[in-house]
Amino acid sequence: MDANTDSLAVALFSEILTVDQLARNNVAKALPRGMELSHFSVLNQLARTQSEKTPAQLAQIFHLTRGAMTNTLRKLEDSGYVHIRPDWDDARRKLVTISPAGLRARDTALAAIAPIIAKAVDEVGYDKVRAILPVMRELRIQLSEGE
Repeated sequence: MDANTDSLAVALFSEILTVDQLARNNVAKALPRGMELSHFSVLNQLARTQSEKTPAQLAQIFHLTRGAMTNTLRKLEDSGYVHIRPDWDDARRKLVTISPAGLRARDTALAAIAPIIAKAVDEVGYDKVRAILPVMRELRIQLSEGE
């Protein structure tokens, strides 16, 4: 890389990291009491896919250790937001699904954070946000290949 590319890369990643931190902080404040961003993320994933996942699959999706995912799933199960059952075909594995209470909690959280996200998109501009999405996806794919 030359100096211009280095400078551009540093500026880009500084912006991405700052936006990530600010987005997380703003969204976390709006979540229902007791719900953490990690809880919402897992519930949202399970709601969107509407399929059972193993804890290992969820850990891989979120780029977390299995231990970290197990901790999150334990909290979600204690809250009644997910069901965890043995895999009848492989007793070593467990399968996770979102419960009706978890779906309601996810929907409540989504309703709370949607205005924050929509406001940001409105203020930046729909066309600008739409234009940057392919670049962000490409960066995500590029970075995930390195893991």
